[in-house]
Amino acid sequence: MALRPEPAGGRRVVTINVGGCRVRLAWAALARCPLARLERLRACRGRDELLRVCDDYDAGRDEFFFDRSPCAFRAIVALLRAGKLRLLRGPCALAFRDELAYWGIDEARLERCCLRRLRRREEEAAQARAGPPGSPGRRLRDLLDDPRPGPAGKLFACVSVAFVAATAVGLCLSTMPDIRAEEERGECSPKCRSLFVLETVCVAWFSFEFLLRSLRAESKCAFLRTPLNIIDILAILPFYVSLLAGLAAGGAGAGAGGAALLERAGLALRLLRALRVLYVMRLARHSLGLRSLGLTVRRCAREFGLLLLFLCVALALFAPLVHLAERELGARRDFSSVPASYWWAVISMTTVGYGDMVPRSLPGQVVALSSILSGILLMAFPATSIFHTFSRSYSELKEQQRRAVGPERAPRDDSTRSDSTRSAPATEDGAQGPGGGHGCRPGPGPAPEEPRQK
Repeated sequence: MALRPEPAGGRRVVTINVGGCRVRLAWAALARCPLARLERLRACRGRDELLRVCDDYDAGRDEFFFDRSPCAFRAIVALLRAGKLRLLRGPCALAFRDELAYWGIDEARLERCCLRRLRRREEEAAQARAGPPGSPGRRLRDLLDDPRPGPAGKLFACVSVAFVAATAVGLCLSTMPDIRAEEERGECSPKCRSLFVLETVCVAWFSFEFLLRSLRAESKCAFLRTPLNIIDILAILPFYVSLLAGLAAGGAGAGAGGAALLERAGLALRLLRALRVLYVMRLARHSLGLRSLGLTVRRCAREFGLLLLFLCVALALFAPLVHLAERELGARRDFSSVPASYWWAVISMTTVGYGDMVPRSLPGQVVALSSILSGILLMAFPATSIFHTFSRSYSELKEQQRRAVGPERAPRDDSTRSDSTRSAPATEDGAQGPGGGHGCRPGPGPAPEEPRQK
């Protein structure tokens, strides 16, 4: 059956039938639809391509049929109507996550409370897959991720933190002038050998811990994409690369190109060894404050972008002004060019003030005062939003830790919350729309028809 051609006026209206829940949409609106699967309908040129996107197509009624959950689709329709996506009260949160993946909707579009509920269900499912308390899978999970239930987990966390501290101390000692001089001469004193043994033991422990975490992970690809695991790889890998490069240079040392190979690899090895400072980031696995800081930075990316934009605009304004005031009016040599004045503007607006470049003339001092006051104000604008985000992130992580200690309390809390929601006033239920019990007020846009099974 051929696809219905688009009318000359461009006012084609199609019907989306999801398990009997019908929604009428303008064909042109699918080009900017937040549902990626519906957006792919416009690119289909034949029935074979169309059936790879939907399950059936009725050309007579211009209706696309999807054999999916109509209950979940009603909540997704709220995204089209009001731009808000919420979890339904009844269906499973994990099943709703699968529906979002089918329709091509990012989970981040969920409301914050609903996203927390989804993450809580995922944690409960992960705990159920790990096995009952006392099983090997559960003991391994508690040992690596939650050290509070038993002494073994606490001991493992303390040993891991001790190795991180030992690595930091070894890194500091390896930069001492006498040790650096021995490395440049190619000598190896007992002190240098001791530092190498210390680094080897620490890297062996970190490699063992990384291997345990990778064995416990269900999806190895998702495990490798985790930021903390990426940091682990970047911190551990330079040690093995340095060993392999040293062995390769030692094997080629009998020939004429051994020294040249080692010299060429020297800079790269020094850069790789500098990545050992990333070991300190491993403390985020055992520190709630560091995890809250990382979560805040990820959530406040827009605020940090605005702060950077404000500073760039102010730098572009005050650097030429102070150059004009000092170079042209004050006849000073410190501000030799506008690019050199950018450095002064940066340290002045951030209230650091190294004192290496100081305006002497009165116009230059007026510009300096303006730049300092502007820097204080511009840096204070996003500070409130960042602070509230940090406080909210810290509270969420504390709540996750509390649920990890007593996971059996979470379902009971949910049932209590559900009972209290059912006892809400009837007016709130009367305003319930496709948002699934959250009292969404009907807005302009597509509305589902009466459910009729295909």
